[in-house]
Amino acid sequence: MATSIKNKIKSIRELKNYTQEYMAEQLGVTQAGYSKIEKGKTVLSYVKLVEIARILEVSVEDILSFDSERYFNNFNKVIGNNNGSILINTEENSATLKILYEDKIKLLEKLLEKTEAELERYKEKYGPL
Repeated sequence: MATSIKNKIKSIRELKNYTQEYMAEQLGVTQAGYSKIEKGKTVLSYVKLVEIARILEVSVEDILSFDSERYFNNFNKVIGNNNGSILINTEENSATLKILYEDKIKLLEKLLEKTEAELERYKEKYGPL
């Protein structure tokens, strides 16, 4: 079953742990406006798709070819070891997991920068703590 572009965008956004609020802010729209994109209630122009791809740090082609079933099925190839933890048993899955963790680290670094900038604005406005 073919996955629609709206579902592909949502899946990639969720994999990157980006919120709809974050996406909306980056696109310069309201969260409700962004939600309409993911629900297919608004027409998605190519220009907007390019902008979304840029925010998600993927290409338009990555969005169009994204197959969540294939992606998530790769993570089902696991084995259990004696202490009950789960190991990913393919190099491809390990590489994908590494990329996801690197993406999370980048996102957390961006959030930290924003938080520090906001803290500086509060210090300037209200004085030191």
